[in-house]
Amino acid sequence: MSDGTNIIFEDRFRISDVDKEGKKFDRVARIEGVAENTQMKLTLDINSEIYPIQAGEQITLAVARSLLPEEMEVDGGSEAGENGDDAPRKVKREMWRGGDQGLAAGYEYVLYGKIYKFDDSVSGDAQTTAYFSFGGLLMALRGSYRHLSAVVVGEDVYLLIRK
Repeated sequence: MSDGTNIIFEDRFRISDVDKEGKKFDRVARIEGVAENTQMKLTLDINSEIYPIQAGEQITLAVARSLLPEEMEVDGGSEAGENGDDAPRKVKREMWRGGDQGLAAGYEYVLYGKIYKFDDSVSGDAQTTAYFSFGGLLMALRGSYRHLSAVVVGEDVYLLIRK
């Protein structure tokens, strides 16, 4: 993204339905909602035992490439970068080693997963659906392509939610 953050998508959703088609698994609820700003439609499987959500509640949902607000630069050192220059390189820092939770500190429910499908065959003006899997908990974001333009199939992502 051009703003230097790892956030691919972020918006506030009002939950309209929980388990609309009936409960399929003991500890999993399928929630549906609509985003306030982008009018994106959300369908998400969530562990209802760990993070219960009721119809009518509002959540903030973010999808990020990393838990770091932005890639960390290497401190000092004169090792040449990929192009042979002395410019600072961007590296990923392992969050669990430093005690810093990064973006996760501002959210209550965090999942790690992968973008596995991007479907733009939905009828309508520039409508598309991005599909995500978080260890078997699935998510679909449907709406305008312009809000999902940063989505790349096969990319590892974090899902961050707070009420």
